Amino acid sequence: MDLFRRKSVTSLQKEAETDHSLKRALGALNLTMLGIGAIIGTGIFVLTGTVAAQNAGPAVVLSFVLAGLASIFAALCYAEFASLVPMAGSAYTYGYATLGELVAWIIGWDLVLEYALGAVTVAIGWSGYVVSFLKDIGINMPCALSAARGVAVQCADGTTTTAIFNLPAMIIIAIITTLLVVGIKESANVNNVIVFIKVAVVLLFIVAAAHAVNPANWHPFIPPSTGTRGEFGWTGVMTGAGVVFFAYIGFDAVSTAAQEAKNPQRDMPIGIIGSLLICTVLYIIVSGIATGVMSYKDLNVPDPIAVAADRAGLGWMASLIKLGAIAGLSSVILVMLLGQSRVFWTMSRDGLLPPFVNKVHPRFQTPWITSIITGVAVMIPAAFFTVREAGSLVSIGTLLAFVIVSIGILVLRVREPGLKRAFKTPWVWFVAPMGAISAVYLMVSLPWRTWERLLIWFGIGIVIYFLYGVRKSKLAVKG
Repeated sequence: MDLFRRKSVTSLQKEAETDHSLKRALGALNLTMLGIGAIIGTGIFVLTGTVAAQNAGPAVVLSFVLAGLASIFAALCYAEFASLVPMAGSAYTYGYATLGELVAWIIGWDLVLEYALGAVTVAIGWSGYVVSFLKDIGINMPCALSAARGVAVQCADGTTTTAIFNLPAMIIIAIITTLLVVGIKESANVNNVIVFIKVAVVLLFIVAAAHAVNPANWHPFIPPSTGTRGEFGWTGVMTGAGVVFFAYIGFDAVSTAAQEAKNPQRDMPIGIIGSLLICTVLYIIVSGIATGVMSYKDLNVPDPIAVAADRAGLGWMASLIKLGAIAGLSSVILVMLLGQSRVFWTMSRDGLLPPFVNKVHPRFQTPWITSIITGVAVMIPAAFFTVREAGSLVSIGTLLAFVIVSIGILVLRVREPGLKRAFKTPWVWFVAPMGAISAVYLMVSLPWRTWERLLIWFGIGIVIYFLYGVRKSKLAVKG
């Protein structure tokens, strides 16, 4: 039993050229917008406040810088892989080509934490903003149906009740799943409009709130540690970086659309690196302004940017920010669900999941069954989880994928140096190790409870692989 059998890069490239089951409809602009659509979301509209209030204080800016650096190292490795192996499947496919089937399965299983739980986290944030926005215009959601199970919710009449489940989060996932079944081009066009709206709102907040910054709110920049690891001090900045790292995961979701790109060798690196650089700059500026406008202690709310706008005297803008956040979070859910369905589709084609998963709709040319399965699987935890519970698990899952991609690029450089590479990671012997080391460092900064859940998840995945995938994979059958 060969657990480390590999798919050759040459055969993957031939498959990419001859396989037309998915529609190639996306150009460089579409891919960059997909990246921005996935990156600007929960990190900027939700996690900025919770990380500032609970971990880093005003130094949440440093948390974003550190998480951004780790992401840039990994992004350069992803860009080389995506141009070299333009297949759906992202890190899973790259792992299969370099480190073997067992590692590929582990990454594929791990990507469920990244994409599916990513969509869960963002849907919860989306719900918070929608409930707040509807309240502004005089519509009150039933408070028992507006948050995670067990969360205390304040109702419109001033009373407090315990939530049963999060209905708005379920509704948005159902809508986006339907859109993804209908078509990739339609999904990309909707995403482009949404991205334009949310970037405009972010820029408007930066320009309008800058005048209200009070430098006194930035002191102390790194609040002294409470004595508990991860609560302020330098460990708080690092824990904050591990949590807000979730905000950067969109760029690797771009790589799952490689099989739907018109010219993946040229356009994938542009989409991956371009979207990451644009969003990193916006994150740093917005988190700096939010913590400058008001004390970081007051930012532990579901809609921190809207609250900061209120404090800056931009009452007229608070509803606009909420609308931008709703639009923004919608596009993140879209790209996360798109990424997850493509990973499942690719794993099924390789025989690691049952064959019915890779059925393509005859009219829409989308992997419709896997899109529906993903939507239903995401909808259930979105009804019951809180943002922070899901967010930490997403971060650790993404970081592990980054470690494996960074190592994989070095393995491929040694094993197959002569491959024609449309994009080459610059200073690869520095960038790739730094990508792996920085991702491991951020993983170590996350709470032990997150690690426990990761290990349980992997245990389940290994059992499934040995019961099904190890015998059914196409490489096993061929062998």
